[in-house]
Amino acid sequence: MAESIDIKKPTIVVSRCLGFCKCRYNGDVLSSTFVESLKPHVNYITVCPEVEIGLGVPRNPVRLVNLNGSIELYQPAEKKIYTDQMNRYTEQFFDAVGNIHGFILKGRSPSCGIKDVKIYSGVEKSSSSQKGVGIFASQAILRYPNLPIEEEGRLTNYAIREHFLTKLYTVFRFQAVKDSRSMKTLVQFHSEYKFLLMAYNQTQLRLLGKIVANHDNKPIVEIMEQYEQHLGLAFSHLPSRSNYINVFLHVFGYFSDTLSVKEKSFVLDLLQKYREDKIHMSVIQNVMRAYAIQHNLDYLLNQAIWSTYPEELMNISDSGN
Repeated sequence: MAESIDIKKPTIVVSRCLGFCKCRYNGDVLSSTFVESLKPHVNYITVCPEVEIGLGVPRNPVRLVNLNGSIELYQPAEKKIYTDQMNRYTEQFFDAVGNIHGFILKGRSPSCGIKDVKIYSGVEKSSSSQKGVGIFASQAILRYPNLPIEEEGRLTNYAIREHFLTKLYTVFRFQAVKDSRSMKTLVQFHSEYKFLLMAYNQTQLRLLGKIVANHDNKPIVEIMEQYEQHLGLAFSHLPSRSNYINVFLHVFGYFSDTLSVKEKSFVLDLLQKYREDKIHMSVIQNVMRAYAIQHNLDYLLNQAIWSTYPEELMNISDSGN
């Protein structure tokens, strides 16, 4: 567990081998630039399920195997099954962990991998395999369907990384709204996130608007739970470039009538370059925000779409994967 929790920062459960401890099966530790860059901005709760169930470091590798239709955690060298121990530890961990806002887990691990984990058809070395999810990770996904859950390898991709951060800080900010049990605070949150939600999922934006309207006078606790569920659905997939362009055109409409022909042409040219992936979205954001400042449009300036996570975490490098 984390030594201390700063309530002003989101809390992330992270695989301990990602720069925190030499706890991989072979005694190694892995470096993750992204995990390291987040350290000043989040609370980390580190976890190594295999060590926690007593397998030690170093240890003989474990794998997932399909035995009579049941997925088991199996250690070939010792010919032992550790499924029950892993399930017990996972349940105990999540029962005790408290408020968390996201996960960064070790890819392809039989405990922590969120996809593409090998599941062997038997205990023999030559067994064929299929793809699945690690035991600890599967419970994280089941228990926290609305939280961002990613593997360290995928986070080297810029679009996935930006989506993860956007969802992480949205979930974190909504936690404060939920804790407030204030309808006024919820209305303000929804207003500030309108354009970002529009870029992500317009269907869910409309549903969230109906929830906030609360025409049936439902209790605030029920409203918050419904909003949280649909907020998670709204951020369940990466937004498209065309969706963002439509939102920027919507923003453009607030002040386009006051612009000269050359200014309009300049903005539209930038949008086309963004469509063709020739410039980063932050260029559009900065130009649009500058016009909102110039025209004193407080409603636009208060929108979350301009700054979805701390600027210090902006890194447009991309693995290309």
